[in-house]
Amino acid sequence: MWPRRQCPVKLAGLFLASLAAWYLGYLFAGHIPKDKITFSVANLQDIGNKPVLRPPVPKRQKCDHWSPCSPGSYSYRILSGGGKAKLAKICFEDDLLISKEKGNVGRGINIAIVNYRTGKVISAQFFDMWEGDHSGEMMTFIKNAPEGSLLLMVTQDEGSTRLKNDAKKLVEELGSKQIWNIKFRSSWAFIGAKGFKLPDDIQKEKIIHSDKNNRYSGWPAEIQIEGCIPRNLI
Repeated sequence: MWPRRQCPVKLAGLFLASLAAWYLGYLFAGHIPKDKITFSVANLQDIGNKPVLRPPVPKRQKCDHWSPCSPGSYSYRILSGGGKAKLAKICFEDDLLISKEKGNVGRGINIAIVNYRTGKVISAQFFDMWEGDHSGEMMTFIKNAPEGSLLLMVTQDEGSTRLKNDAKKLVEELGSKQIWNIKFRSSWAFIGAKGFKLPDDIQKEKIIHSDKNNRYSGWPAEIQIEGCIPRNLI
């Protein structure tokens, strides 16, 4: 019968402990100024109203570079086409020289000529290498570029079928190391200089070929090159 005798004792102990806890809380509350209690409650209520701190949005750089070029450099970015839907772009100093927005991008090899000293575009044109005979026209376009020019080139769709060897040789003279490797529907991007030499440590050329691992049906993925060109080369 011991458990029954202990129940009233336990209940009494629990009651006394509760009473002591209430009394201690009462004494403790009496020593805290009322304005501090009100301030603390108000702070808790304001937590949900305070704005959420977020990191600042990164500043956009010229030609959508991740990091800015130095003040003494030109920024450039060349993006090849991806299939037929994604069109090529050539950006120089944040100006789109060739793009869908400009309405001057086309199938074949797209070329923009820039005056190196001023950073301004001289001319921009595309040369269809699938239909017609435009390889000679492309050669004339390149030959007419003044000394001290930058030439930015990129493929859209197909840029090799009607590209002749004498045109390839002319592009090679501008510094290309991949123009002889261009194949059917290769994605190719290149920047060269006429009358001076570009630094060895910048991205000047890239190429990938159409194969069974194509990103698009029948076409490889788009590729890009980008970088900063010092303004004191000539």
